Amino acid sequence: MPEIRGLTEVVIWVHNMEDSLHFYRDLLGLTVMSPPDFRGAVFLQAGHPEDRVPQQIVLVPLPQGAPAFPGERTQRPLHHIGIEIAAEDFDAESDRLRSLGLEVRFGEHPFLAVKGMYVDDPDGNEVELIASTSEGV
Repeated sequence: MPEIRGLTEVVIWVHNMEDSLHFYRDLLGLTVMSPPDFRGAVFLQAGHPEDRVPQQIVLVPLPQGAPAFPGERTQRPLHHIGIEIAAEDFDAESDRLRSLGLEVRFGEHPFLAVKGMYVDDPDGNEVELIASTSEGV
């Protein structure tokens, strides 16, 4: 059996592509990888691994008129996605996101030396920004 080298894609449904692009590209700083004339999904690079498949968040538009996702988080199929940021950027990023009008929530991992902050994307999907609290993580 081959060794798994990493996670390369998280693909999520979105109701409004422009709102989602604004959040993931403009607010979080992910880079659009897919060509401008590519139709349908938008591929955003979420990391820069050397000589490996890029880490990606892929936004896939729902059909026009698709119902909203359930308001109750426990009824959603996606719990949350996590994106790593540098530990030295954690506090400034929290302040920046708050200044943009986002609600920032905090949490602790139950067994890893990391800290996390949570914001919601335009569809209400929870996105965690994670930073190491130790050199070994």
